[in-house]
Amino acid sequence: MLTDRWQARRGLVDVVGAAVAGGVRWVVLREKDLPRAERAALAADLRPILAGAGGTLVVAGPDPLGGDAVHLPAVGPYLPPRLGLVGRSCHDAAELARLTTEDYATVSPVYPSRSKPGYGPPLRPARLGELIRLSPVPVLALGGVETPAQASACVEAGAVGVAVLGAIMRADDPAEAAAALAIPFETPRTGHDHAAATGRRG
Repeated sequence: MLTDRWQARRGLVDVVGAAVAGGVRWVVLREKDLPRAERAALAADLRPILAGAGGTLVVAGPDPLGGDAVHLPAVGPYLPPRLGLVGRSCHDAAELARLTTEDYATVSPVYPSRSKPGYGPPLRPARLGELIRLSPVPVLALGGVETPAQASACVEAGAVGVAVLGAIMRADDPAEAAAALAIPFETPRTGHDHAAATGRRG
């Protein structure tokens, strides 16, 4: 789950706690408009929530703020910082081809996104699958994933997970929304999936 306190129906820490209770195990802290000190304080509030569930706190940008991992934009920095887990946002084959030591990538937008309206033409599952086959690392599907059926389509295309924002941030019951979206991932995985879960390259 990616955070956006402006879309959250209640306090961000509460929403994250509910989402984790519903099954979310990776949370990407965005909130890039906040001063570093406020982002660091927010990361400190979120760390025990994730740690208590065996989850991972990912911080958007190169500064980990004491989190477990960082998620970098497509445009840089290169080479990535060497941390326990490093992800990268990608949108096309050229960006996937630039990956070096990253552990995973998000590929977006898969569907039209209410959080980022007009952000590129949606890939749809067919093109997502093509890009996943080109990727040297496991891929999380991102963008407009709001229903279990959409999450299932991403899994069938080869994604090891889905990254969601609005579907949980805007939900009346974040725990229920998270649990519904987790249903397609409740089967054992091997190979590339194991690499994503352990933070190792496939």
